[in-house]
Amino acid sequence: MKIGFLKTKVVGNTVMLYLMTFAKLIFPLLTLPYLTRVLSEESYAVVSYVKSCMSYMQMIIDFGFILSSVKDIVKANEDKKEIGSIVGHTFLAKMFLSVTAGVVLLVMCVYIDILKLNILYTVCSFVGVVIASFLADFLFRGIEKMHFITITFVVMKGLSTIFTFIFVKNDAQILLIPILDIFSSIVAVVISFLIIRKLDIQIRIFSIKKALMMIKDSFSYFLSNIATTAFSALNTVLIGIYITDLTQVALWSLCLNIVAAIQGLYAPICNSVYPHMIKAKSLNFIKKVLLIFMPIVIVGCLICYVEADLVLGIIGGEKYVDGFVLFRYMIPILFFSFPAQVLGWPSLGAVGKVKETTTSTIIAAITQVLGIVLLLILGEFNIINLAILRCFTELVLLLVRGGMVVHYKKMFV
Repeated sequence: MKIGFLKTKVVGNTVMLYLMTFAKLIFPLLTLPYLTRVLSEESYAVVSYVKSCMSYMQMIIDFGFILSSVKDIVKANEDKKEIGSIVGHTFLAKMFLSVTAGVVLLVMCVYIDILKLNILYTVCSFVGVVIASFLADFLFRGIEKMHFITITFVVMKGLSTIFTFIFVKNDAQILLIPILDIFSSIVAVVISFLIIRKLDIQIRIFSIKKALMMIKDSFSYFLSNIATTAFSALNTVLIGIYITDLTQVALWSLCLNIVAAIQGLYAPICNSVYPHMIKAKSLNFIKKVLLIFMPIVIVGCLICYVEADLVLGIIGGEKYVDGFVLFRYMIPILFFSFPAQVLGWPSLGAVGKVKETTTSTIIAAITQVLGIVLLLILGEFNIINLAILRCFTELVLLLVRGGMVVHYKKMFV
């Protein structure tokens, strides 16, 4: 009876996360074609490049709390006093990390021209990231009330999207994009805090030391996240440094955004399976997830390959259609990444193999970095070769995690 309830809860949370992911997919797919048409390729390159850099900033601020704090909240076993303490100290830790991220961003602005020349846009984008980091999504995942995440996210992205259509008409209004994100993030955070209050959870902060300990405890998750981000964001950052043609930067960013949007469909499955696996630790459950969803992934990859030019034409417009070759080279990422994600935190992480999960990601990240260094040495650093390298590193991640799951299979029920 309890197992049946857990499965029902997982299904319900998965549905809610899919609604949020649908919103994550729809809102960018509404604004992306709009921005590629109203902005020049140079301005769109700035927007997408800064967005990629912000993924690093977000990663520093979040610092793996979406996994470590979720785990702590699950273990708190509905003790609202303890949960309030976890939330408060996670927020305090994020404040410290926001300062760190700000310093990192300033250093990047000194050395990367595209950021330096668009410093106000970059700073405003960073402010939006900092504000959005206080949405308390880790809390709602931990107590398995995913509909609250969906509500706050839809409000945030809905407002931002609507205002973008209303106010952003050409290159001269590009600065409005992060400003509108700041406004919508503030509204969403206010709603998030009202929900916390309604849940009768009092946010408690009583020790700076505890916040610092949370950062220390989350470091393994952070290493995994930074290695994962290295796959995509590092490529884009280096493209901005070594490729001066902003049209190529825009094309790479467009294709990567499409891939990321499709990968976003995987997240609800992994995010809802993770809390369940912490309790159940069922390898059969993981097998069922893969058996159900891998055929869908395969069909989706085939459709993307065959209709690559149509996809780019619809989303990016006619000026990006010729980039379908690059998009096709990225499609294996979609095939490898779903099982790699499922075998990561929802599987290895759930049985306490945090270091091993992190190690798998670091191995793949090192492969990526070494590949980039080799391309630079050989003078073959271009967007096609980067796409091939990106696919290879995702395969490495899948193989390493698959081997680890087999090695630790006795730890599963």
